[in-house]
Amino acid sequence: MKNNPHNIYIHVPFCMSKCNYCAFFSHACAAPDWEKYASDICSEIVYWAQKLGKTDVPTIFFGGGTPSLMPTKHFAQIINTIHDNFNVDTDAEITLESNPGTLDRGRLGEFVQFGVNRLSVGVQSLNDDKLKFLGRRHNADDAIRLLDDAHNMGLRVSGDFIYGLPGENVDDVINTCKQINQLGLQHCSMYELTIEAGTPFGRMNLDMPDNDTMAQMYMAISDNIAPTRYEVSNYAVPGNECRHNQNVWDGDAYIGIGIGAAGRVFIDGTWYEQMGGGAQFDPMTADARAIEKVITGMRTIRGCKLTPDVNHVINTDWINANSDLVKIQNNRVAVTDSGMLVLDNVITKMVK
Repeated sequence: MKNNPHNIYIHVPFCMSKCNYCAFFSHACAAPDWEKYASDICSEIVYWAQKLGKTDVPTIFFGGGTPSLMPTKHFAQIINTIHDNFNVDTDAEITLESNPGTLDRGRLGEFVQFGVNRLSVGVQSLNDDKLKFLGRRHNADDAIRLLDDAHNMGLRVSGDFIYGLPGENVDDVINTCKQINQLGLQHCSMYELTIEAGTPFGRMNLDMPDNDTMAQMYMAISDNIAPTRYEVSNYAVPGNECRHNQNVWDGDAYIGIGIGAAGRVFIDGTWYEQMGGGAQFDPMTADARAIEKVITGMRTIRGCKLTPDVNHVINTDWINANSDLVKIQNNRVAVTDSGMLVLDNVITKMVK
């Protein structure tokens, strides 16, 4: 029996340097062993093809770390191995995360030649002083140049930005939105700066904006940015949403490949919690997986699909009694604008 389609996430853990806020699994490394890395990734791809069969692959996402540091010959080796072992959809979305300063027009063209059709750029800020504070290695001009090159090559382009830095106010966020609008981006991610233990920022006593100010900033983004919010932190011109993320949020199966990657694999009716590099492969109960679907689905504007397993774990009476926070329509349950501001509390209440 052929297994369900599986999206593929490939983790590239290497960076030129660690940013002051970064708590992701990544390593600052001047000279990564790309030969070994690509060989290990290809071995994992072959392993999963043997385990799942030659299943369909709707999306491939290279995240990190800084995947754009990878030599294109090793990228081609990995992509070719996926094509050799899986049925990659003819219109598959293939995303490469990137940082300005790691790609010139020539190298970007090589990635495109090998299949990349969507580029996610870690811009973070269009203010050089703020970029230095964040520990970024590029300046605003570097970021704009990469965005322009990607647009000119016909790629779907996304930009990541961070707001809520120490000393920022609502007007600063509105100004950032206006700058982003001038870039013509059809997708962007707006992430609130969170201070994580173990990071340089976590060791500083930073004077962060208070919760009320953060909430006002969050609402100001929707009111002032051109793309439309379709998830808590993601905005897109309709039709330009990240298909990979949408599939994951909707509860579709995906394989995490590479140390630091996570996946949810579906084999013969059973879900498995999976980590790349063979770190984990454990069966999940149906209720545990359904609750995950609620958590991820409720982050989106369209909400969580009301499949039988989801219906089994949600409190319909509470949902019906709180129509100011939650709504049911088109066989999905979703939060209202008010509910989005207290999303964690809503999810806690609506799950049995």
